[in-house]
Amino acid sequence: MTSKSAAAARATVYGYPRQGQDRELKRAIEGHWKGRVDTAALRATAAGLRRANWLQLADAGVHEVPTGDFSYYDHVLDTTVMVGAIPERHRAAVAADPLAGYFAMARGTQDVAPLEMTKWFDTNYHYLVPELGPDTVFAADSSKQVAEFREAAALGLTARPVLVGPVTYLLLAKPAPGVPAGFDPLTLLDRLLPVYAQVLAELRAAGAGWVQLDEPALVQDRTPAELGATARAYRDLGALTDRPQLLVASYFDRLGDALPVLAGAPVEGLALDFTGPAAANLDALAAAGGLPGKRLVAGVVDGRNVWINDLQKSLATLGTLLGLADRVDVAASCSLLHVPLDATAEKDVDPQILRWLAFARQKTAEVVTLAEGLARGTGTIAGELAANRADLASRAGSPITRDPAVRSRAEAVTDADTRRSQPYAERAAAQRAHLGLPLLPTTTVGSFPQTAELRTARADLRAGRIGTAGYEERVRAEIREVVSFQEKAGIDVLVHGEPERNDMVQYFAEQLTGYLATRHGWVQSYGTRYVRPPVLAGDVSRPGPMTVRWTSYARSLSERPVKGMLTGPVTMLAWSFVRDDQPLGDTARQVALALRDEVLDLEAAGTPVIQVDEPALRETLPLRAADRPAYLAWATEAFRLSTSGVRPQTQIHTHMCYAEFGDVVRAIDDLDADVISLEAARSHMQVARELAAHAYPREAGPGVYDIHSPRVPSAEEAADLLRTGLRAIPAERLWVNPDCGLKTRGWPETRASLENLVAAARTVRAELAGA
Repeated sequence: MTSKSAAAARATVYGYPRQGQDRELKRAIEGHWKGRVDTAALRATAAGLRRANWLQLADAGVHEVPTGDFSYYDHVLDTTVMVGAIPERHRAAVAADPLAGYFAMARGTQDVAPLEMTKWFDTNYHYLVPELGPDTVFAADSSKQVAEFREAAALGLTARPVLVGPVTYLLLAKPAPGVPAGFDPLTLLDRLLPVYAQVLAELRAAGAGWVQLDEPALVQDRTPAELGATARAYRDLGALTDRPQLLVASYFDRLGDALPVLAGAPVEGLALDFTGPAAANLDALAAAGGLPGKRLVAGVVDGRNVWINDLQKSLATLGTLLGLADRVDVAASCSLLHVPLDATAEKDVDPQILRWLAFARQKTAEVVTLAEGLARGTGTIAGELAANRADLASRAGSPITRDPAVRSRAEAVTDADTRRSQPYAERAAAQRAHLGLPLLPTTTVGSFPQTAELRTARADLRAGRIGTAGYEERVRAEIREVVSFQEKAGIDVLVHGEPERNDMVQYFAEQLTGYLATRHGWVQSYGTRYVRPPVLAGDVSRPGPMTVRWTSYARSLSERPVKGMLTGPVTMLAWSFVRDDQPLGDTARQVALALRDEVLDLEAAGTPVIQVDEPALRETLPLRAADRPAYLAWATEAFRLSTSGVRPQTQIHTHMCYAEFGDVVRAIDDLDADVISLEAARSHMQVARELAAHAYPREAGPGVYDIHSPRVPSAEEAADLLRTGLRAIPAERLWVNPDCGLKTRGWPETRASLENLVAAARTVRAELAGA
């Protein structure tokens, strides 16, 4: 059996970066939104990118390519369309123009709100949250899934459609507006399964031999009822006669109690993650008796980080798995959507470090190499194994990775270094006296629109067309405009707008030792928003001040308080590709000490308010409850280490966005920040209620302006959200702010929205005074 299953081993992946080498998809979609690219041209660009991806995978040696993973915006939104769960407010738009309606669900319009957006498990990818209720009627629409499968098949490729599984889809959903909060979308499972059955039948009719159903929600802690629903779902789908063979996939962590449920289901295969904490799946699978008679797709190449694989270690894992299934194929641990496209494009990276990196194309090559070694013996890949050993040894022994001074400083940290000198109540009184702010003070989260002139100046600086002096004058001009607008609009606590920053993590990474930045390492965050996560390759320190000069310049332009703006240590890790050769908590402490130096320098320069953003605190929360206390301990300690050296009258803010905050509300308290701003507009102030339920004792600004939509909220709409917030947070502790930074928005909508935000604050202040 072992030799037979080894000889049958093949290479595959679950998904691939969508954007193209030069982010062609982003440019085409944004051109379409602006009316410069018609629908036919957009669809042609998308088809060309899909074709290029499939052919690249096939040329690399991938035996079975994925289809259906491509998306114009988000694959969960694609599933909403596939099952016909279109919200009532969007149905007319979708019926009139499916593509325009699709984008309206994602982004909203001036008249209609979009779907809520939140993080995809513990990644920095954002998905559109399905809205369901007891009256939801599902209807199959497999046109996208069938068409893309046929495109790949027409190229002569063996293709496997990839769908979000029915259980995960329902577990990711929320009650629709107007539906009682206690409604459980999983109660719709029996109504949804016939729709999946129809989609599967249509894919089989199109020629699909296998279909992958992704169920990553099953790697989280699940109740007996949820596991029972899973068993029922795959019992029913497995019993269908008119369907392809089914491969149920999980990733990001260990399956735990869901493993025997899936192993016993009447499906033909499972795809499991065997990297990081999911390595526990190996022993669990052996203890469960393996998968006799089934196909196992083994995710042994880390699909979420950029370091090269230890091929010998992965081969050992695969060798053990051979005896546990009828057929073992090799894959990355999850979709390669979460890593950049090609490391060889990085011409500016130190060649020594470049040999340690593997992006999507390099990970595909690793998968193919492992499948070759498994199927034909390690002798056929002896050269690749030798080169891999040398690269791993190079990284382990490099002085780039270790700085004794940084390590000594981190080891000397004491508990006193992570605590403010006075309790919050005393600090708050000192801050009120120092700042003199009105009730319901207004502010923004940090960034302002990055104008075309600014982006051009930054590109000209990189290309050598202008000098540093010319570029910095452009930055000063932007800061003057931002400060002037805020003063005229009546905003109480100002920001400098961050015109000098390319990205809230990359900007700092470029000024810290231990980090390296890429030029082409784009990764999708949401929709057409792509980021270039820096790579954390070695120990971290701060050679010199990073933000003091520009913050001080903004302060010189106004008598009002100006916030200093920093990115917190957890987010610096979460939105980077972190080193995997030491515990994350150790790296977080190093980053926190570097930021502590910056905080103290900002305070010494006279900055009265300092915001240290931690939008990724919830995002990085481990998927299993048992792993969370240890994470939250080092994560909250790192934040406090960054901020606790300041005087009582210096007000510390933090910010979080687009996450399920109820899971970390106690940790939010443990940060001991004086003020926190959070996303709340799309979720209708849910976070305010969560803070109130926890008796959160500090100041908070639940957002009243959804910056991820181009629509301009009216003053009355913002005022209504404020009134809702006041039912949970006392007026003396409530701030007024947008959901997030304004970097991605244009100036006209930003001006109008912030003017409405200030008007809303004044209206509600007047109501409070009258009451």
